[in-house]
Amino acid sequence: MQHSRGIGQTPWVRLTLISVGVVFSVLFLLAPVVFIFQRALESGVGFYVQTLLDPYTRHAIMLTLLVAVVTIPVNLIFGVALAWLVTRFEFTGRKVLMTLIDIPFAVSPVVAGLLYLLLYGNQGWIGSWLDDRDIQLMFAWPGLIMVTIFVTCPFVARELIPLMQQQGTSEEEAGLTLGASGWQVFRHITLPNVRWALLYGVILTNARAMGEFGAVSVISGSIRGQTNTLALHVELLAQDFNIVAAFVSASLLAFLALVTLVAKSLIEWRETRRQQQEEQTA
Repeated sequence: MQHSRGIGQTPWVRLTLISVGVVFSVLFLLAPVVFIFQRALESGVGFYVQTLLDPYTRHAIMLTLLVAVVTIPVNLIFGVALAWLVTRFEFTGRKVLMTLIDIPFAVSPVVAGLLYLLLYGNQGWIGSWLDDRDIQLMFAWPGLIMVTIFVTCPFVARELIPLMQQQGTSEEEAGLTLGASGWQVFRHITLPNVRWALLYGVILTNARAMGEFGAVSVISGSIRGQTNTLALHVELLAQDFNIVAAFVSASLLAFLALVTLVAKSLIEWRETRRQQQEEQTA
């Protein structure tokens, strides 16, 4: 019997797809990154270091790190709790809750920032109450953290939910049957089974938190030395026609993105290797 060859098995089709993928990656992904570092270093290493040591740049870096440091644990706890809830319990509104998780993916970050501004700004529903008590969230660092948490909150949950649904509850039920408490089951069974997906979600959350621009640009006010994250600092430098300095700050963001990419690849490689070992053992 003659078997038909799949489209991916045809040599010329395979070569065409590989060529298109390589050309697209070089032109649209690799070239811009190389260009960023080339422009950042065109005035020399001394200028590069001097720009990074500028007070406004250092403040932008520290504020970016602060936003990420606060956002990651909040979304880590939220993501784990939400994934545990929707995969381990049946309740009315469960599907609606799973749909609501994706709202930050569906809503533009700029729109999200505007909604927060209208809600928590001085003239907003909650903002007027806060203003009467001299509490300022918008145009201050708490507002940056709030909108960043919003745009990054699905990452951990969306990495954990499919995996926890696939794994099922048999191991956890066995642990409970043997007398383990809920916390012991979570710490010794659930958490080890999802640790790589959890770390993967944390890495994605960190990458988005440090590079977020749309939402924070709306509620920050772009105040130099106060509410400028590194992404906003790049824009202000470009608006001041300080192009090389803008590329210096952009290169730092690009470097952090590359570090994130390497960490992501290592986790994927580790998870693939673990699955292959389990298949061989089975």
